[in-house]
Amino acid sequence: MTYVVTETCVKCKYTDCVDVCPVDCFREGPNMLVIDPDECIDCTLCVAECPVEAIFAEDDVPDNQKEFIAMNAELAKVWKPIIEKKDAPPDADDWAKTKEKKHLIEK
Repeated sequence: MTYVVTETCVKCKYTDCVDVCPVDCFREGPNMLVIDPDECIDCTLCVAECPVEAIFAEDDVPDNQKEFIAMNAELAKVWKPIIEKKDAPPDADDWAKTKEKKHLIEK
């Protein structure tokens, strides 16, 4: 099992999760992060660090977010690793309250 970044991360892109990852499995896109399922060791450390609760165990991804399982795997192959925490976008707190953001994903 791996962990999956879901829709809540879009346009928020907090990187608190990156600092605790022991295997550097996060990949950074233009406006969200994903987890490389081939690198994730299922340690669960990132889940508690995500301030917007965007990370789920693969088996626990909500039904309306299941497409993010494949999306994480796909985008992890093309996005570059992120290994250090960065500042969140200035409007991240505003976007954290927005629910429907799939259409805003920049690949």
